Amino acid sequence: MKKIVKYIMTDILRSRIMIIYTIVLLATSLSLFSLEDNANKGLLSLLNIILIIVPLFSLLFSTIYIYNSTEFIELLVSQPLQRKSIWLSFSVGLAISLSMAFVIGIGVPVLLFQFNAIGFLLLIVGILLTVIFVAIALWAAVQIRDKAKGIGLAILLWMYFSLLFDGFVLFLLFQFADYPLEKPMILVSALNPIDLGRILILLQLDISAMMGYTGAIFKDFFGTIAGVTIAFITLTLWIIIPLYFSTHKFNRKDL
Repeated sequence: MKKIVKYIMTDILRSRIMIIYTIVLLATSLSLFSLEDNANKGLLSLLNIILIIVPLFSLLFSTIYIYNSTEFIELLVSQPLQRKSIWLSFSVGLAISLSMAFVIGIGVPVLLFQFNAIGFLLLIVGILLTVIFVAIALWAAVQIRDKAKGIGLAILLWMYFSLLFDGFVLFLLFQFADYPLEKPMILVSALNPIDLGRILILLQLDISAMMGYTGAIFKDFFGTIAGVTIAFITLTLWIIIPLYFSTHKFNRKDL
């Protein structure tokens, strides 16, 4: 398994797309911090990139990489290796490689300009989102054999988590405006890792006051140690559950 992970990481890190992705993140991060007179403003601008670009790239890159590695996967399956080990090797290799690119592109500027608890929290959330969408990409790729349909599913999943989910939540809030939905919204937010990461960062930046009464509810829950712990456990489950189902599917899939 270690040899497979090492090969996958070497192959990915030498990819031009991965190098460009890292450079773009690094240049964008340095530009945002340099243009803003307040580091918190730069961090807030950077948050939007982390919540949109990082999940999109992690999802698409991982999906395409799995499809392009079909022949290599078939070769490994023909060897005396457990399918579970093969699939987990691809998962670990993709997750570590994309996380390394994120840490170099986003982490270095954050540590230079915002070396504090909020900066570290931003990095942790970004790494977790990277790994989460790698796991979701692996689930999407193993479900559909056709490459075009698989990439299409990956794009639809990103649109759901980044755009459609917020619209669905707003629809519920308008439809049930007469009912106290602030506390149920805490549970609903757990259904979207992007929203959960956004809430964790915004509350640390003291922007919850701009979110009204709902922001106060979120701060009372996610502002506590227990709330933060539950949030990180939920984000971890977003890694474990898709990875479990994709591994189960790969074990039974006829290649």
